[in-house]
Amino acid sequence: MPWAVRPDRSQTMKSRIAFYAGSFDPLTNGHLDVLKGAMVFADEVIVGIGIQASKQPLFTFEERVELIEGWAKQEPGVDAAKLKIVSFRGLLVDAAREHGASMLIRGLRDGTDLDYEMQMAGMNGIMAPELQTVFLPASPSVRTITATLVRQIAAMGGNIRPFVPSNVAEALERKFKA
Repeated sequence: MPWAVRPDRSQTMKSRIAFYAGSFDPLTNGHLDVLKGAMVFADEVIVGIGIQASKQPLFTFEERVELIEGWAKQEPGVDAAKLKIVSFRGLLVDAAREHGASMLIRGLRDGTDLDYEMQMAGMNGIMAPELQTVFLPASPSVRTITATLVRQIAAMGGNIRPFVPSNVAEALERKFKA
């Protein structure tokens, strides 16, 4: 093979599509910390909002999409064109395959998360060996934030602004004012 002949990298490089799943009910600064991290190395990040018939969410799917899109449009340095938001039911690996993902993004806050996520990564790896699980550690400033705690604080009239982006804080305030 002559040295001058090189493969066309544009045809050999596969897009790095990441699938980041969660309920995002509500979207928190912790979710955004992980999402921003994924956007650094992925060509496209698909935010998969899990829909479970057994759970009654605070925000509808459409409201959660609007909140994520609203954040992406106002956040400096975020390429909103790299984001796609979808709903899914059933197995995460099936949804990721359906959308052409090559990796699953999982955020880690602490050792408890790591233990659980390692089990999930192992099971997902058996069901879908073509999908790589990528763990992103949460920044220290957002490690304590959970959507459950944010909902509880909002329901009791507390200040949730340190834990969520401004558009989500406004939506929560409207939701609990009603």
